[in-house]
Amino acid sequence: MKIAVLGATGTAGSRVVRRLKDENVDVVAVSRASGVDLVTGDGLVDALAGVDAVVDASNALPPNGSMEWGEALTTATRNVVDACGRRKVSRLVFLSILGAEDPVFDEFPYCVAKREQESIIGESGLNATIVKTTQWYEFATNPAAVVFHDDRVEVQDWLVQPVAADTVADVLVREALDTSGGGQVLIAGPERIRLPELARRRLKTLGDERPVHAIEPDLPVLAEGALLAWERAKVMGPGLEEWLASLRRETTR
Repeated sequence: MKIAVLGATGTAGSRVVRRLKDENVDVVAVSRASGVDLVTGDGLVDALAGVDAVVDASNALPPNGSMEWGEALTTATRNVVDACGRRKVSRLVFLSILGAEDPVFDEFPYCVAKREQESIIGESGLNATIVKTTQWYEFATNPAAVVFHDDRVEVQDWLVQPVAADTVADVLVREALDTSGGGQVLIAGPERIRLPELARRRLKTLGDERPVHAIEPDLPVLAEGALLAWERAKVMGPGLEEWLASLRRETTR
């Protein structure tokens, strides 16, 4: 097989690339660094030449602030669907967010854009699987919810059920190699934790002892469990302690 990975330099995409190469799959690593822009479409059709499957782990940013992030995401997905159709790609695996379609996020542009991306893919006629996950352990220090100061770290008080990015990558690879797949795959981590505590644990493991302060979330529902796993989501490890142990090993290599 020849598989293209969109967002190949990102947290999930880079892991997918490594795993596919370990499986001796012919991988096309697609990113702006490789000369492909998903939002403008530049280079995308050429990049998918001879490709059997596409894993879309991208999070397309608007070029030079020329449009809103939500518009950039949906424009990128339309371009991906169009390029897959033109190149007769037989399989598309798309990474999304579990719970984005919940009405509590109707005023949250990013989630609204994720819904539209999923709709574009669902209506495309492609053999597609949408992999929807809860937040990742790695999100613990994401600027979307975390502000770093010289003497402290402020973290929005979200209640989350994080899953490891390595686990997400494993699922994306499995789905890409399964040409008979389709529909949705929902995955979540095994433990519930408040984001400030997760951030504190991750930072401490990395040797950052700055105190972590919880602050009000942008949306109150984020503190109330709106991001927790749905009942039909598959719970997948590792647990927090195991993940922190692996992080500790990585930092001491």
